[in-house]
Amino acid sequence: MTTTGSRLGGWRVALRLARREAWRRRSQTLLMLFLICMPVVAVTAAAIVWRTADLSGPESVERRMGAAAALISPVGTDVDQQFDPDDGSSWGGEARALTAGRIRAVIGDRPMIPLRTTSSDFQTAHGVADTGLLEVDLHDPLAAGLFRLEAGHLPRTSDEVVVNPALVERGPGIGDLLVLGRKTADGPQPRALRIVGVADYAGSRSFEWAGVLPGALPVTPDDGPAEWLVGGGPVTWGDVRKLNGIGALVASRQVISDPPPESALSPDLRGQVQPVSQETITVLALVVAMVLLEVVLLAGPAFAVRARAQAHTLALVAASGGTPAQARRTVLASGVVVGALGGLFGVAWGIVVAVLAVPIAQTVDASWFGPFEVPWAMVAVVAAFGFASAVLAAVVPAFAASRQDAVAVLAGRRGEGRPSRRSPVVGLALIGVGIAGSFAGSRPGGGSSPLLVGSAAIISVVGMIFLVPVAIATVARLSARLPLPLRFAARDAARHRTRTVPAIAAVGATVAGVVALGIAVSSQADHDEKTYQPMLQLGYGVVDVPTDATPADVAQIEQILTKGLPDAPRQRVTGVVTDTDDYSLMVSFAQDGAEIQTSYWGVLGTGYVVADALPAYLGVGDDSRVVADRALAGGGIVLLHSQVSSAVPSGGQVTVTVGETPPGGGEVKTRATAAFSMVAAEIPGRAQPAAAVLSPVAAKRLHLPTATTAIAVLPTIDGAAAQRVDEELAATASHASLSVERGFQPSAETRIIKLVLAVLGAILMLGGTLTATFLALSDARPDLATMAAVGARPRTRRGVAAAYALVVGLVGALLGAPIGFIPGVAISGPLTHDFQTGATSLVIPWTLLGAVVLGLPLLTALVVGACARSRLPLVARID
Repeated sequence: MTTTGSRLGGWRVALRLARREAWRRRSQTLLMLFLICMPVVAVTAAAIVWRTADLSGPESVERRMGAAAALISPVGTDVDQQFDPDDGSSWGGEARALTAGRIRAVIGDRPMIPLRTTSSDFQTAHGVADTGLLEVDLHDPLAAGLFRLEAGHLPRTSDEVVVNPALVERGPGIGDLLVLGRKTADGPQPRALRIVGVADYAGSRSFEWAGVLPGALPVTPDDGPAEWLVGGGPVTWGDVRKLNGIGALVASRQVISDPPPESALSPDLRGQVQPVSQETITVLALVVAMVLLEVVLLAGPAFAVRARAQAHTLALVAASGGTPAQARRTVLASGVVVGALGGLFGVAWGIVVAVLAVPIAQTVDASWFGPFEVPWAMVAVVAAFGFASAVLAAVVPAFAASRQDAVAVLAGRRGEGRPSRRSPVVGLALIGVGIAGSFAGSRPGGGSSPLLVGSAAIISVVGMIFLVPVAIATVARLSARLPLPLRFAARDAARHRTRTVPAIAAVGATVAGVVALGIAVSSQADHDEKTYQPMLQLGYGVVDVPTDATPADVAQIEQILTKGLPDAPRQRVTGVVTDTDDYSLMVSFAQDGAEIQTSYWGVLGTGYVVADALPAYLGVGDDSRVVADRALAGGGIVLLHSQVSSAVPSGGQVTVTVGETPPGGGEVKTRATAAFSMVAAEIPGRAQPAAAVLSPVAAKRLHLPTATTAIAVLPTIDGAAAQRVDEELAATASHASLSVERGFQPSAETRIIKLVLAVLGAILMLGGTLTATFLALSDARPDLATMAAVGARPRTRRGVAAAYALVVGLVGALLGAPIGFIPGVAISGPLTHDFQTGATSLVIPWTLLGAVVLGLPLLTALVVGACARSRLPLVARID
C-alpha cells in the first residue's frame, strides 16, 4: 500500500530529476518557458495597464478637488447621496438658496474658495473652437493639483489665463492673447486674456482647457451655481449628511478614501453598486478556457519531445520494476518545474512590459492615468494560470510515457499505434453538439445567447482535436506519391502523434477563432454599410443658415466659402420657414381624401424646398428630373421619396394644407389650402433631404414664408479645408457650420479588430507551426542522420523542415476553418438582424481566410526552409 510519505518522496525525486533535465536541455526548456510565458506576460501587462488607467474613487480625488478636504456642490433641495456622489444621488423638495455662510454654519469656519467648471468659445487662427474653462484661484493651496504647471506661471490677475498643451496646439502660446467668447444675456461678450502659463489639466489631457481667476469672465445663463473647495480638517460622513440637509452634494476626501459601512446609507441607496453579472463571469470563464486550451496545445509538443527524450530512461525504470505512476510523475514533474518558472518569469516580464506600455497607452487615452499600480491578486491568478497550463500540457505526454512499450523503446523502435477508432466518432459528436448549440444560441430577433454560442465554439474546437489523429493518418496514407520531404514529414507526423496532434490542434483552434470573429466582424460592417443613410449625395456639403440670419450674414457665409473652398461650386437652398418665435407651420398633402405620408432628413434647414427646377444637391435621377422640372415650371409641386420612406402617388392632383399653431402648442388653425398638380421623384440609394419641392408659384399661393435655410456646396471638399472653413463659420454672427457627406466610413474599431485578428492569428499560427517544426526536427535527428548516411543531399534537410511546417500549418488550417464557420455564421444572424425587415447580413472575408488558411502555411514553410540548417547531423541511429 502506497503511503503519503512515499508519494511525497516520489515527487521530490521526480522534481529533482525534472530540474536537472531542464538545466541539461536548456534550449528546449527556454522554448517551453517562452510558450508558457507568452500569455502570462500579455495578461499581466494588460492587467497592470488597465488597473493604472482605471481610477477608483480615492485615486480620482485630487483631480476633482485638488488639495481640498471636500468639494461642495449646491443643489438647493434636500439631497440623498452615496459616499461618492458620482456613484449616485437623488434630491427633491422645496428649492432654497445655498450660501457660503450656511455651509460654514454646518461645518465651522473653514477656508473656502469658489470653483466653477464651464466652457467657452476661443478664437483660433481660422475661426472659433470650444474649450473647457475652470474658474478658480489656482494660487490658493486648496486648488493645488488641478493644473500642473509645465511652463510660465499661474494667473495672478483677471487679465491672465493658463492653458493646457491641447489648446496650445491650436495656435496661441505663452505671451499671446487668448480671446474667449461668452454668450451672456446681453449678447456675446468676447474677452482677451494674456496666456501666462501652460499646464496640464488634471481632468483631461486631450481636450482643450483653460484656467482663469473667478470673475475674469461674465457669467452666462447656462452656467450653474459655483461650487466650493473646502479646506481644514476632514469632512466626516456626519458633516456630509448635515450638508445634504441644507441642499448640497458633497465629495469628501475622507469619506471617499475610507467609506463608512453601507448601513450608514439611506435604505434607498443601499445595494446600488451592482456586483459583476453572472453573464460577465461566464464570458470571462469561456475566454480563460479558450486561452488555456490554446496554451496547452502550443506547449504540448514541447513536453511530448521532452518525454520522448526521457523514453529510454523511463523504459529502463519500467524494466527494473518501476510503475506507470512513477513514469507519469517523472514527466509531470517537468510541467511543474517549467510551469512554476514560467509563472514567475512571466509575471516579472509582464511588469517590465507594463512599465513600457503605460506611457504608450496614455498617449491614446483622453484621461490621465493614475499612479503605476500592480494588482497583485490578479497577477497571482495569472501566474497560477501559467503554472496550470504547463501541468496540463504535460498530462497527455505523461500518460503516453506511462503506457509505452519498454521492450520496443529499449530495442530502438519508436512510434505509436493506430489512432483510436472511437476518436473520430467522439469528435464528430462534439462538433454536432457545437453546431446545434451555436444555432440554438443565435436566434435572430431576440433570444440569442452569446454564452451558448461561446460554449458551443469551445466544444467544436475540442471535437476538432479528436479528429486530428485521423486527419494525420489519412494524410500519411495519401502521401505515397508526394516528393520525399513531404512524404517523410507526413509519415513522421503520423508516427509521432503525441507531438504533432497538439501542434496541429493549436493551429486549428487559432484559425477557427480568426475565421469566426472575421465572419462576425465583416458581417456587422456590411450591415452597418447597408443601413447607413447618407444625408446628401457623396461629396456634397451643406452649411446650415439660421432662420433669423440677415442677408449680410448669408453674404458673409458665402464669402467664407468662396475664400476657403474656391473650387467648390455652391447653391443657395431656399425653403419654407416652418418655425418662428410667433408660430409653427405644418404642411400636409392629401390625394382623394387620403393623407400622403412624407418624411425627410433635416440637413437643409427645411423640409420643403422652393425652386423652379430640381436642385442638383437633391440627387434626383435624370429620368425623374425632366418630368419634375416640367411640373415645377407649371406651378406644381414634387413629392420626394426613397427606398426607406413610404411610397407616394406617382402623380395627379394633390391638396396641400398649411396649419398653424402657437409656439407653445395649442389648436391647429388652417392657414391656407390649395390644389396643385403633383409628380413624384425618387432619391436613389439614400433618404431624401426634403419632403417636397414647391414651385415659387405654389409657395406664394399657400402664403408660405421662405428664406435661405442652407447653402449646398458641390464636390469636392478637402478635409483640411473643410475644418478651416468650419472654424471660420463658427466665428460668424450666425454661428453656422459645414457638414460634408463622406459616405459610409468603417469604424476605427472594425479596422483595429481586423488588424488584430490578422496579426494575432499570424503570431499564434507561426508560433505553433515553428515550435512543432523545430521540435520535430530535433526529435528526428536520428532519421535525418540515416538519410545522410544513405546519400541524401544537404538541402534535403531544408526540404524536410519546410515540409514539416507545411503539413502542420496546412492540416491545422484546413481543419480549423470549417470549425470557425460554425459560430461565425451562427452569430452573424443576431448581430446583423434588422428588426424592421427581418433581413440579416452574412459576409465571408475570403481575403482574410485565404491569407490565414493558405498564405500563412506557405509563408511559414518558406521561412522555415530558408532558415533551417542544410547540414545534416551525423549521429547514431539509436540515442
